[in-house]
Amino acid sequence: MAFELPSLPYDYDALAPYMSQETLEYHHDKHHQAYVTNGNNFLENSGLEETSLENIIRDSFGKNVGLFNNAAQHYNHTHFWKWMRKSGGGDKVPGRLAKIINSDLGGYEKFRADFLAAGIAQFGSGWVWLAIKNGKLEIMKTKNGENPLVHAANPILGVDVWEHSYYIDYRNARPKYLEVFIDHLINWDYVLEMYEKN
Repeated sequence: MAFELPSLPYDYDALAPYMSQETLEYHHDKHHQAYVTNGNNFLENSGLEETSLENIIRDSFGKNVGLFNNAAQHYNHTHFWKWMRKSGGGDKVPGRLAKIINSDLGGYEKFRADFLAAGIAQFGSGWVWLAIKNGKLEIMKTKNGENPLVHAANPILGVDVWEHSYYIDYRNARPKYLEVFIDHLINWDYVLEMYEKN
């Protein structure tokens, strides 16, 4: 399957003041587009052209570094745009998901603190995730473009902690960016949708 850049599910200025139009233009139109373009080049003649994006990621991990990096980042970003929305974030978690966060992660406030801590502690570029592993929710962090799919887990929420995700708006203040993501941007309805697919 050829990779295609998805349109943003909102206007470029929809997430302001928490994520600026300039950030979305650079992050979506330049960075994500580069993963799509480069990923298609690596996909050609790889033997994986007819499989799903998820399988491309799993099958190329540790074998075809160029394909893996671009395919994984394409997957990560395709969902990242949907994991945000205008007037999102905070503890407005749908009931069913809230119960699972309570039972698996010790409640919303503990989830918030642990997710924030994982993002701050991720050294260099990477992602922080809420994923399902062995039937339970787990907070994970990965380097570069890796995601839970290659660690026997399924992501239901992720935040990009590469500098290109926050440097225009927050300079080097990754903790502030992560607080804003949690408190004002998370699209909990999409998180629930991802959870229910598992």
